[in-house]
Amino acid sequence: MNPNEYFIDITTDVCPLTFVKTKLLLERMPPGAMATVRLRGAQPLDNVPRSVRAHGHDVISLTPEDAQAAPDPRLPHIMIVRRC
Repeated sequence: MNPNEYFIDITTDVCPLTFVKTKLLLERMPPGAMATVRLRGAQPLDNVPRSVRAHGHDVISLTPEDAQAAPDPRLPHIMIVRRC
């Protein structure tokens, strides 16, 4: 499945709303579907992937949106998630 089929931008949200929105997206997806989550900030970059894994889903990747930029929590990152 195409990771762009399911997309959410949580760059303007704060914890715990960042995971709540991600969880709601995952609940709407069929098992095996992939989602792209755009996020930023130290807490979301730590908490959202950890919470996604804790709920039994797979974090496929978490990378800076700008591949040329050094990892910086102030800049947007892209997380690819597979619903299990």
